[in-house]
Amino acid sequence: MAKFVLAGKADCPYYAKAELLADVLQRNLPDFHIHKISVHPNEWEKWLEDICASNGWKHSSSPIVWRELIDRGGKGMLLGGFSDFLEHAQGYYGITSDTNSDLMLKIAAENQQTKELNMEEEIHRHRSLRPLHIWISSALNPTCYSLIPQLFTSELFPGLPTFSLHLMDADGSEEMLQGLKMETEDLALHQLHEPMCESNDEQDDKDRMVSQVAERFHFYGQLIEANAQKDVRVIVAGDSLVNLKCSLLIENAPSVDPHNFVAMATQLEYEVKTQLAQKLSVKTAEITNVILWGNISGSFHIDLQRAKVFRYDGAIWGPDGFSQQVMEMIYDWKWLETDLISLVYKHRTTISSKTNKATAISTTNGIMTILKAWNNDASPEDGFSLGVISTGQFGIPTGLVFSLPVSFKDGCWSVRSDVNVTDELKQKLKACADELKMERDIAARILKIHDGSPKADFNDSLLQ
Repeated sequence: MAKFVLAGKADCPYYAKAELLADVLQRNLPDFHIHKISVHPNEWEKWLEDICASNGWKHSSSPIVWRELIDRGGKGMLLGGFSDFLEHAQGYYGITSDTNSDLMLKIAAENQQTKELNMEEEIHRHRSLRPLHIWISSALNPTCYSLIPQLFTSELFPGLPTFSLHLMDADGSEEMLQGLKMETEDLALHQLHEPMCESNDEQDDKDRMVSQVAERFHFYGQLIEANAQKDVRVIVAGDSLVNLKCSLLIENAPSVDPHNFVAMATQLEYEVKTQLAQKLSVKTAEITNVILWGNISGSFHIDLQRAKVFRYDGAIWGPDGFSQQVMEMIYDWKWLETDLISLVYKHRTTISSKTNKATAISTTNGIMTILKAWNNDASPEDGFSLGVISTGQFGIPTGLVFSLPVSFKDGCWSVRSDVNVTDELKQKLKACADELKMERDIAARILKIHDGSPKADFNDSLLQ
């Protein structure tokens, strides 16, 4: 069976003449098959250059004709242009072409018009898809293996049918990213429009120095400013300098609303709930409304003024939905003042030492909790701790990314006003703010010294 490919500029008369000859051959010869490729005139030279380079051919005009030999284990065999194709048809099949010039020009004009209509339809089709782009850095981190399947649950992003997933990890090889991409494709998710690997050839040292974080997230912010849509939403998560990373993104993406950047404190909040639940012999889910103030991966303050415990087996018992104040159920003030925060600091490290892995499940759960609240209507009673940009609330310096109590409504977060900030609490918040200002000042000095194009690294964060 003879299999040929005919390609040419859509407006080329000789491509039109070769097309007519190919149609005659295909109609009259049952074993003759032709595949046509019509290329827009603006794209022809680049297309021809690429196809010749990939096959080792030399050809400079329209059309180009070759015979496919894939079924014989070889690459295509170049015939040449229209004259070569005509000579081949006459010599092998005894068929020639008598198409006049007027008909050639008419068909060429129709070919170009059809090609342009097809291109417009393709553009319209891509625009109508309007996929939601999700970018994940440190994609080879164990967290992402549990996070990725959950990102495509129907209730997480209601009303958005398709997603494009961008996977990045400078510390992993391109081959490893391709493997993750293949696993993602194997999920057979209808909503997944296209998973893509985003490579970055430069790899920095792995330490968590403020200087490296400053350069890296300065670069991240510039990428967001240059490439992201202005309604992009960004979640920063990790174990080090989370507030600083979020602050650097905000500073370097000035055209994006600062409210669209948040630092995740949810995982830390749940770790506090776990310690309280163990102390009170209840499930972690029975503890609510814990507030985390300050530096998520540094000096933070645990606030239990609104914390409640459900199903506590104490002197007072009530029906389903009955709760009591955590502060009234724990009488061990020494444990609350010293042991609690020490246990929370050690909790994540203890888990990692036992599993030899990062705390992937709890990190995923924290991210998913924030995404669900941000994209859906959450109850006004549901409180969250979130690293957000301060506008001067509670005496916290304006412009500082600080963990605050927030609630979500209509796809937006707002700082809760129903919390009591005593003079004692203000002093503790000031200490947290001083630490964050010091981190930010160090980062500013580093960037001023370097004052160049910082290198990119993708560690310890998730970008949505």
